[in-house]
Amino acid sequence: MPRPDPIPSLRRAQWLRFRRIMRWMSLVAIAAAALAVLFVAWDESELKIHMLIATALGAGISVLLGAALMSLTFLSSGSGHDEEVHRTADETLTEKDL
Repeated sequence: MPRPDPIPSLRRAQWLRFRRIMRWMSLVAIAAAALAVLFVAWDESELKIHMLIATALGAGISVLLGAALMSLTFLSSGSGHDEEVHRTADETLTEKDL
């Protein structure tokens, strides 16, 4: 006898969405780091490898951190956690509590 499909978990779906967003943003971070290194190296006559590494890491990590925080904000808003915070004490009371 075939079993019905399981009900998809909202938590799992949100984490899959977060991972998908972060995969795309990893590519954007690599592109931003490469552009930053090219911009630094453009007019520099004496290039130091330490400066290029620091530039690439700084640009890449900044883009990834911004993407992670913004995507977590969007996921939090989409999952309904923000509405729970804005609920007042009067809205949480039931008739039994009065």
